[in-house]
Amino acid sequence: MFFDEIQSCIPAIQSLHLFYEKMPDLHLIAAGSLLEFALAEITYFGVGGVRSVFMYPLSFNEFLLANNGTGLLQITQKASPQMPLNNAIHEKLLKYFKKFLIFGVMPEVTANYLETNDFNSSLQILDDLIFSFYDDFAKYKKRVPISRIRDVFNAVVMQARGKFIYSKVVNNENHRQIKEALDLLIRAGLVIPVVHTAANGLSLGAEVNQKKQKMLLFDTGIFLRILGLNIGKILISEEFDTINKSSIAEMFAGLEILKYKSCYTNENLHYWHREAKNSNAELDYLFAKNCEIYPIEIKAGTRGSMQSMKLFLKEKNRKIGIRISSENFAEYKNIRVYPLYAIDNIING
Repeated sequence: MFFDEIQSCIPAIQSLHLFYEKMPDLHLIAAGSLLEFALAEITYFGVGGVRSVFMYPLSFNEFLLANNGTGLLQITQKASPQMPLNNAIHEKLLKYFKKFLIFGVMPEVTANYLETNDFNSSLQILDDLIFSFYDDFAKYKKRVPISRIRDVFNAVVMQARGKFIYSKVVNNENHRQIKEALDLLIRAGLVIPVVHTAANGLSLGAEVNQKKQKMLLFDTGIFLRILGLNIGKILISEEFDTINKSSIAEMFAGLEILKYKSCYTNENLHYWHREAKNSNAELDYLFAKNCEIYPIEIKAGTRGSMQSMKLFLKEKNRKIGIRISSENFAEYKNIRVYPLYAIDNIING
């Protein structure tokens, strides 16, 4: 049994644990838009009778499969820094990657493009989705004013390059109200926080600083549409300067890291930043695997000195660093390079 749009009926949400108790053989799935907003209004949910599955929109691998790229995916999954791809295959995958950034992660947009091959109509669907999200905010105006949720949503886009600063959302407004709006968007999965950690050891969450957070929008396509960037330029350009300036490569990488982890755990993203006089250093993400911490640096292009990476490896006594860029797979001493389209290879390879 499938309960769709269950957020429209609070009693239905509260009844889920009763199905578990009285009809344990029934497979019951409940889903809905901005469902977490509704869950925040419920005092009792039935602990132990409901399993949460943390789902995300399309990953790049799924986008590739939708484009009949099964062969490309299989080849990519066998590649590694020690065994790079053929350059022609690498360039072909980069073209798919740029399309994925533009159309984003919403299945309807991808499906429309595959069916019609109409670039403009697919972008129109993105615009429609943006307006529908704004309209959905109105359902929760009892807790936070609609305008405040919209302000915070747009602020996440505008502050994508660095630490999220509450005072830059709306001047002279109540920070508590802004924080509540941000928490709602995070619970809804529309905004993904990246929290600073000192990263002196496992677990990464043991040394977080909640006052230092970056915010990611859940969809690169919607992000680009709100920013109003030149989509055509991204498609035809051989360089990734536009992508780099908008921090979209960093956003894409963070979202991909989450998508390839277990759907039964609500994973967090972490970054590292050292502020010192004349010596600031920052790494986009930190990833823990097999009891090791791996620093990750994102570069949209193929250039970069990686000074922050070298500093982190030295200070934290770590052996391996990971660079994610538009380069082919490669290895430079203790730095392993993965293409932007191959983040699954890092998480599950």
